[in-house]
Amino acid sequence: MSPGPANPGAAQLLRSVGLLADGPGLWGRPVSAQGPGVFVVELPATLPTAPVDVARVGKWIERVETLRLDGARPTSKALAARLAAFWLPSQTVLYIGSAEASVGRRTLAMARTELGDRRPYAGGHWLKTLRSLDGVRIWWSPTKATEEYEDALFDAFIEGVPEVDLAVSLDRDTVLPFANLRRPDGRRRATGLTGSLLAEPIVIPPPPTHVVEVPDGDAEGARGEPPQARPQRMPPARPSSGAPAPAARARTAVGASSRAAAPNAATSREAAPPEPDGLTAEGSTKLRAELDHLVSVRRPDVIARIRTAKEHGDLKENAEYHAAREEQSFLEGRVQALEARLRTAVIVDAPAQGARVGLGSRVTVEAEGETVSYTIVGASESDPAAGRISSSSPVGRALVGHDVGDEIVIRTPAGERHYRIVALV
Repeated sequence: MSPGPANPGAAQLLRSVGLLADGPGLWGRPVSAQGPGVFVVELPATLPTAPVDVARVGKWIERVETLRLDGARPTSKALAARLAAFWLPSQTVLYIGSAEASVGRRTLAMARTELGDRRPYAGGHWLKTLRSLDGVRIWWSPTKATEEYEDALFDAFIEGVPEVDLAVSLDRDTVLPFANLRRPDGRRRATGLTGSLLAEPIVIPPPPTHVVEVPDGDAEGARGEPPQARPQRMPPARPSSGAPAPAARARTAVGASSRAAAPNAATSREAAPPEPDGLTAEGSTKLRAELDHLVSVRRPDVIARIRTAKEHGDLKENAEYHAAREEQSFLEGRVQALEARLRTAVIVDAPAQGARVGLGSRVTVEAEGETVSYTIVGASESDPAAGRISSSSPVGRALVGHDVGDEIVIRTPAGERHYRIVALV
């Protein structure tokens, strides 16, 4: 099947956003594009089903132990089926990308990156799950406005995807070419995959060195003078009891302490996974409401503004377009932060009547003749001005675990403060 009206193809896609298409080059071979620009990777013809190689997918799973599908270790067939669910049968375009320095080096780095590796460049690594990349082509166009034109290419691509493909797409909200997982503004495809790349190796920096530069002729003995005699160190007197001298004992203690601390120091260099924070039911509801507003109201509004701004002309000199893109970037960053927060949060129910102070408790304290009420919440819900204090703050941490009538001394930067719990809800 040849590219039709619903599939503009890579060259026509580049021309549709006002760029001159250059190429094609073959995947895995150097292309003559040494400067910045955008590029499109495409098949020579459309395919009705995804040519995902189950054997390659299996090796990927074996190699990357952190790979998870919907939170569980997948089978080769399950992961291959998930990848195939993002295949668009009517499209030949497999990947849209950009390079700030060199399109030629970027595309060659992609081809040389093994499935699961982060380097030289892991972008488009889903391409490596296909049975064969013979005949896959690369088209490109030089430009310094790489991000703007890359975003325009994604919009032009989406306009060419027919409804029949969208109807079976696993993520209709973020339609992308098969090997793209995100857009330049941060919007990510909901794939269900996590940990699909090998972790970056931990590089321990060498210990700092101290170099003293001495002018020529100033080194000791350079002028012919005899070297200065260095004072002789007298060995410490040996105690009569046979016990080690105090200095030796100190050195022994310090050495033992250093050796004991060494494993802990090495361990501290490793990035420990963050522990899930507690979140009250009220806080969870507020975060979900904010996320829903951003996704269902703000996101479509910003996308419409970007589309309108594009109609005004050259993207490089379009202030309205750049302002809308910047707002979209912040919006998508907030969406990702909220999704991550809700995904890892542990919802904690408010303590039952009569229980001690805990997450979700509303506690009234008396401090220096004044009565103040606090609600103990998670760190992300903290709002001291509204009386909502984090359970990890000095006051919140001191109150947790206590009951009505308890008197507590809290050390704050302003000094010690005495609190007495008078009510607890």
